[in-house]
Amino acid sequence: MTGPEPRSSTVTVRYAGGEERRGPVTMGQANMIRCMLRDEPEHINIHAVWPVPAGTRTASAIDALRALVVRHEALRTTFPHPPGEAPREQVVAAEGAFTVTVLDHTALPRDAARHADAVARGNRVERFHLDRDFGLRISLLALDGRPLFVALAASHAVTDISALSVLEEDWRDLLAGRTLPAVTAFTPLDLAAEEATPGGLRRSEASLRHWERIIRTGPQAMFAEPGAVGAEVEAEQLTLRSARGARALARVAERTGGLPSTVLLTAWCALVAHRTGQSSCVAAVPTSNRFLPRLARSVNTVSQDALLSLDVGVPSFDALLSKAWGAALNAYRHSQFDAVRLWDMIDAVTHERGSRFTRDVVFNDVSTVPAARPAGAKGEAGETGEAGETGKAGETGKAGETGKAGETGKAADTRPAEKAADADGPALDLVRGPAQVLPTRVLTFVHETAPLLRLGMWVDPALFPPDEAEGFLTGLVRLLEAAADGDVPLSALTAVTGVRPVERGAGWTRVDGSWVSPSEVARALSGALGGVPAHVVEGASDEEGLTAYLACGDSPLTPEHAHTALMDSLPGRPGVLAPRRYVIVRDAPAETDPPGAWLRQPILREGAGRDRHR
Repeated sequence: MTGPEPRSSTVTVRYAGGEERRGPVTMGQANMIRCMLRDEPEHINIHAVWPVPAGTRTASAIDALRALVVRHEALRTTFPHPPGEAPREQVVAAEGAFTVTVLDHTALPRDAARHADAVARGNRVERFHLDRDFGLRISLLALDGRPLFVALAASHAVTDISALSVLEEDWRDLLAGRTLPAVTAFTPLDLAAEEATPGGLRRSEASLRHWERIIRTGPQAMFAEPGAVGAEVEAEQLTLRSARGARALARVAERTGGLPSTVLLTAWCALVAHRTGQSSCVAAVPTSNRFLPRLARSVNTVSQDALLSLDVGVPSFDALLSKAWGAALNAYRHSQFDAVRLWDMIDAVTHERGSRFTRDVVFNDVSTVPAARPAGAKGEAGETGEAGETGKAGETGKAGETGKAGETGKAADTRPAEKAADADGPALDLVRGPAQVLPTRVLTFVHETAPLLRLGMWVDPALFPPDEAEGFLTGLVRLLEAAADGDVPLSALTAVTGVRPVERGAGWTRVDGSWVSPSEVARALSGALGGVPAHVVEGASDEEGLTAYLACGDSPLTPEHAHTALMDSLPGRPGVLAPRRYVIVRDAPAETDPPGAWLRQPILREGAGRDRHR
């Protein structure tokens, strides 16, 4: 249901009193700018909805927004650059103006928060011009002159989700008449200066080495399995709200002495690795840099991926938990890097390895971010997530915030005992929300760990039918409950959680740490080379990898050309890993020839094909 069209007006808000400054962009800004220049704006821009405290006047809400702009340099920043080049410099204005669109309604839809979220999403679809645009696109939703929501979109070059939460908290304090303390967190220019110091450069180099080690040795994709195709998927949000899960999480933390955030990360990684049949969980963990005090409340696009690699080859949950904090901290410490150099390294390493680094698993815990939950709300719309600091961004909001999950397609009707509510909220509630195109297979946002465990998850529907997606989140709660009572053998995860490992079927094998289908490799090679007959066999040892036989006829095909063509075709094919050796023969054996006939063909050329020839 939608109400009458609102009266729309535009207020120009002038500000002054800041300091004009200029300097280089930060690593995080450069990373986001790279994505903004490449990706569609609705994917990379981010948004948020701030409920307006009751009794606030429109003028007061706008005055508080003006004060935010003067207080935080990032909001006064633009990025001048020549046409066709990425910005390398940022300029902070001392004074200027921005606009606020006031949408005054005579009636609002019953779910006003969801309507505000839709307005904020609409503000994301237009690209921000880095050299001249104000970094926020702000709409103020009112009912008969009474402001109810601020719905805004933000340029990811000036803020990330944590920064938007800091802004909301400051804005609320200003509306309440509180005096804000002086800004002590790094501004973008402070961070840029720190990154350019010898220590900052050493940290960046160490980050590149950390990433290279994982990309050289870890699985090229967690979800290398039948059905995992395409570089992007449209996924529907699934939200878990569980008082049971929160209580179990607290009990595990008390029993083991672990931090709740580490316990939850451990349980999630254990379940992902179990479901994928992997010996380690490799995941991007954004918002990682803010564990440093000088960055905790920085209004800036600070967040860069931490790349976590957690070896699950241990006997029990407690043993995995004992490793998880060190692995996570190691990932966090290596999450400041030059994004251009990082991707140059990734391109070089994956070409050499014959793999395709796939950022297909993302875990983003924003439960400790300031103002992660709007004041006075438990699970209301308006919280925002972001899909990634090295890819696309912009997931938002809970579904079913009216508290009746069954009205929005909630499953788990076969588990009535889990639907029962208690004093802290629903025991276990699953709600489906809006769909979104994502460059990941599994994306999880943790919004709250107490008194509810509340998280949103998007999963590739080709890999997780609805029942399995819901079963995964239910299984997470069951794992926490089991671990609250005592140590859990990882060999018992299927029985404990109900989550089963994927069945890949005959022909899949593990090569160089990755699950691979040699027949898919052959098909991909043949397609990449215009139909050249191809045959791929597995070597006697992991060091030998795969060998590809290619019947080129009279064409001048070389191993280098074959490897380059296959690498160009890899995106969206996580079950394809390049052969270690390419053998070029003239003719393909007849289909009636005995097995092994390919291996007996006269060899024209052979080699690894790793030289970069175009």
